[in-house]
Amino acid sequence: MAAVLLAVCLLGAAAGSVPQGILVLDPRPAPELELSNMNGKVFNLDESRGHWVFVHFWASWCGPCRREMPAIQRMAEHLQDTPLEIVLINTAETDDTVFTFLGIVAPALDTLMDRDGLVTERWQPRGLPATFLVDPQGRVRYQALGGRPWDKPEYREFLRQLPREPHSPSR
Repeated sequence: MAAVLLAVCLLGAAAGSVPQGILVLDPRPAPELELSNMNGKVFNLDESRGHWVFVHFWASWCGPCRREMPAIQRMAEHLQDTPLEIVLINTAETDDTVFTFLGIVAPALDTLMDRDGLVTERWQPRGLPATFLVDPQGRVRYQALGGRPWDKPEYREFLRQLPREPHSPSR
């Protein structure tokens, strides 16, 4: 398994289009994802068909998550003119903890609340933070392991180019 992941990373790096730490996956259907944010607004991944979705699992107690969240906020600001939908999922923390954390670290971001951890369990991240990129057909195509500098140009450009991939329907 590790050899396959290494080969996938090396192929992506050789192509020059996939930034470090992002794995190219064999497309597979995304697990079910329906959660609400702290205000009760429900998000259902099935309703996001037709465009790419950045699905990010995190927790405030996670050191790499704490360092990465400001970069995600800056990335979101840079990509607000793209069809990429950014979905953050907090794993099994209280509203008060999440509200306080985001208010200090990334006040412009909103998050879905996986209060019982069952959605996180379905997606099976190999740790936190974990990011999955879901294509317009609802398939997981990429996974980022650990914290990434999402606000760096190579990551922003990679995300900006996703809607232009041959597998994506034109909008």
